[in-house]
Amino acid sequence: MTPVCRLDQIEVEGGVTALVDGEAVAVFRTYDDEVLAISNYDPFSRASVLARGIVGTRGDIPFVASPMHKQAFDLRTGQCLDDAAVRVASYVVEVSEGMVLVGRRRESPA
Repeated sequence: MTPVCRLDQIEVEGGVTALVDGEAVAVFRTYDDEVLAISNYDPFSRASVLARGIVGTRGDIPFVASPMHKQAFDLRTGQCLDDAAVRVASYVVEVSEGMVLVGRRRESPA
């Protein structure tokens, strides 16, 4: 697990970017203090911008909308909610003693 920052350094419904094992990871804090991480790379704009997107919910799905073209990505799985054929990596996250730790990539569901 890679220490990223303290939980209180991530705004509620905001995101930060961290380099984890050579990959740009976007780490988000939801309104209920859940911390989730997906790739920072937006496959639609081909830019590393997802950490700067707008965080919200669709039903019970926490998501981030890309700041470029507004596609929404499920923060739990990386699945694009607007295009079923697109997914970004998601990562294991823990908060320990107020420190946010990001681990390995999650396996994509079949």
